[in-house]
Amino acid sequence: MAKQAGRVKRLAVVGAGWAGCAAAVELARAGHHVTVFEAARTLGGRARRVQVEQHTLDNGQHILLGAYSATLRLLKLVGIEREQVLLNLPLQMRYPPDSGGMDFVAPRWPAPLHLAAALLRASGLGREDKLSLARFSTSARWMGWQLHNDCSVATLLERFDQTPRLNQLMWRPLCLAALNTPPERASAQIFLNVLRDSLGAKRSASDMLLPKVDLSALFPDRAAAFVARHGGVVRTGVKVEGLSRGDEGWHLNVRGVDGDGDRDACFDGVVLALPASQAALLLDRLSEPETKQIAAQLSAFGSEPITTCYLQYDAASRLALPFFALVDSAEAGHWGQFVFDRGQLDPAQAGLLAVVVSASSEAAELGQAALSEAVARQLASVFKRPELGVPVWAKVITEKRATYSCSPGLSRPDNATGLAGLMLAGDYTAGDYPATIEAAVRSGVQAAASLKNTAFASA
Repeated sequence: MAKQAGRVKRLAVVGAGWAGCAAAVELARAGHHVTVFEAARTLGGRARRVQVEQHTLDNGQHILLGAYSATLRLLKLVGIEREQVLLNLPLQMRYPPDSGGMDFVAPRWPAPLHLAAALLRASGLGREDKLSLARFSTSARWMGWQLHNDCSVATLLERFDQTPRLNQLMWRPLCLAALNTPPERASAQIFLNVLRDSLGAKRSASDMLLPKVDLSALFPDRAAAFVARHGGVVRTGVKVEGLSRGDEGWHLNVRGVDGDGDRDACFDGVVLALPASQAALLLDRLSEPETKQIAAQLSAFGSEPITTCYLQYDAASRLALPFFALVDSAEAGHWGQFVFDRGQLDPAQAGLLAVVVSASSEAAELGQAALSEAVARQLASVFKRPELGVPVWAKVITEKRATYSCSPGLSRPDNATGLAGLMLAGDYTAGDYPATIEAAVRSGVQAAASLKNTAFASA
């Protein structure tokens, strides 16, 4: 089927996570008829709203950065005012007072003066720690934030003589938060990419943006409404079980998850925006050499879980700041790395704290009850507030395949699959960023751009 310039194309997006929603918005904006298929009832994929009894939570607590240009552009495109949905905080790494941590806050000055001032004013760091951080920043800039050969973050920090205290209080938590992979096996180049676009860019790029609404409401729900306004359709509770090429385009084998029967739909092009493991299954079933290779590549990815422990206290209970960093120590039974006061983001959640445990395989093995009790004890200890050890209720949510393991030199597939009219989108496709919301959005935007320019060829 030759390219049909100027014609409105029927395009399918399989998966309504952030990558799929980004692709759908871009394709709908270009004037094509878009149908989105999502097996779940809630949009957002691995960054979505969940209902726990009468409580609306997220499947994981997220921080966005001012450097997330693609995400912020799409929020604006679908009609979201960022000031209404995101709490904007300057770059900071602040630990509970008297907990043995540090207090590092960047003023809203032009870059790089904001970092220099934050370093000079930082408490909890000694002279050698500050000199070590300054040397690292200077060297990374001089290197253009590039390595000749990738290595682990731990190796990079050792190479630049970072102090043990700086590693514990700054680099380890930043690496876990950004890459969801421990420094000992995390990619130093991907870590440097994140630092380049935040610490190494303009001051606003390092701002920390905390969602004030649930993650589905933050973008996916509004993206679905945008697609509908532009003549498209978003179908939830519908699973795509297979796809194939024909003379008329791409055929999808679609089934309602409630068992309402098989359906066959035909499209000019498809964006496959599923998690890596699910995308691998569909690509492998195509039995094409190109997709077989991509399927094998995706199947070889390791995965990392993220656990969020929600602890509800009296509505009058609150922290001094919207969030704090925490020192994690398995030996001490301290698993939390960051704690967020959700009541300072959404008044309806007053008294609710969310504690994040990235790369949480070991912590999750404790079981939900034991982990929530350990996290509550950790908060009571570090904040020196015994009442935090006894929450009214607790809920532990573990996203078992939250991200891929971002290891050094990991080969990630391109958006293009090698088959005309079939694109891949997800936070795991080739790019500068680790598995983050921004990586997913960028991938979706790129997949849409490539699909719009594809010559749809017959099988």
